[in-house]
Amino acid sequence: MSKNPTIIEHDNHEYIFEGFSLLSHYQLENVPVCKVIRFNIEYTIHFFEEKMPENFTLYNLYLSIYLYLSIYLSIYLSISVYIYIYLSIYLYLRLFIYIYIYLRLFIYIYLSQSVYIYISIYLSLFIYIYLSQSVYIYLSIYLSIYLSIYLSLFIYIYLSLSVYIYLSIYLSIYLSLSSLFISIYLSIYLSIYLSLFIYIYLSQSVYIYLSLSVCLYISISLRLFIYIYLSQTVYIYLSIYLSIYLS
Repeated sequence: MSKNPTIIEHDNHEYIFEGFSLLSHYQLENVPVCKVIRFNIEYTIHFFEEKMPENFTLYNLYLSIYLYLSIYLSIYLSISVYIYIYLSIYLYLRLFIYIYIYLRLFIYIYLSQSVYIYISIYLSLFIYIYLSQSVYIYLSIYLSIYLSIYLSLFIYIYLSLSVYIYLSIYLSIYLSLSSLFISIYLSIYLSIYLSLFIYIYLSQSVYIYLSLSVCLYISISLRLFIYIYLSQTVYIYLSIYLSIYLS
């Protein structure tokens, strides 16, 4: 039995050929589902032409066409649904990637601002320490000038006392013995007083220089401590920033 619809002689075959021409017109003949539909239509035509009456065969033919077209449409719709799901997943992934990039940029900007704040604080502390050192230098210069003036006054007083001693000795020579003894006594007293004065002055000078040395040592120790503390703080924040950035 031939399966070619062109050799079938029937009055209602024009509807079937019209359906096949539509398949050819829309270039659906090579689609696997359409091939199956066409094959089943031809097979149904031959089967029902030999077994059933004419009206019954045509009715079943239309039912089979409707059935296979429904199957084709359901397959097409299922494919469309899968495509829609795939596109939705793709869009969600793109959105997630954009959100992830945005969050990384936000974290990077926030950490950059934090590092900038800590660096500014560190620079302000450094400037403060530098200004403190400048004040300390100016105070040292002021104290040195003050001590030099004080030393010059001391030398002047010492010379005055020396002149006074020499004058007293000179007067003691020209005066009587009593006056001589008195002048010698006064000179000895003044020399002892002068030696005590020199000793007190030297003690105070040594004390001042020791105080300045202790202050200098304390300031250097404080600077080293602040520097070590700030270095550790900057190192900790930089390590946290690098760990977050590299993660």
